[in-house]
Amino acid sequence: MLVSARRDADAARRIFRRALSALKVKPTEVVTDAAAVYPGVLDELIPQAWHHVDQYANNPSEADHSRLKHRLRPMRGLRTDQTAHVIIAGHAFMQNLHRGHYELAVDAPPILRVAAAFTEIAQAI
Repeated sequence: MLVSARRDADAARRIFRRALSALKVKPTEVVTDAAAVYPGVLDELIPQAWHHVDQYANNPSEADHSRLKHRLRPMRGLRTDQTAHVIIAGHAFMQNLHRGHYELAVDAPPILRVAAAFTEIAQAI
């Protein structure tokens, strides 16, 4: 997962290296918040990428995980990195399952895909 307890250059470097290793292509644009550590690390790792820090640049990303944010409010956030790893992994799994990125419930309509996938998983166990 892409979580770090600190925002120093080493932590940023680890996070970006991990993210880049998961990609098949080099990004041409990177959207982050305006943390001072990011420009130097991004220039080091992917100098050709445009570092986008405008105020509303990450709105599509924020909207994508709005359900996660909505779920976390009653929990009052994530208290540990381990909790963050577990919650983020589960959220990513559910999002990918719903979007049809797995070979589960491929014949089910999108609105029923998650329920059908869990039925398939239960039958396999």
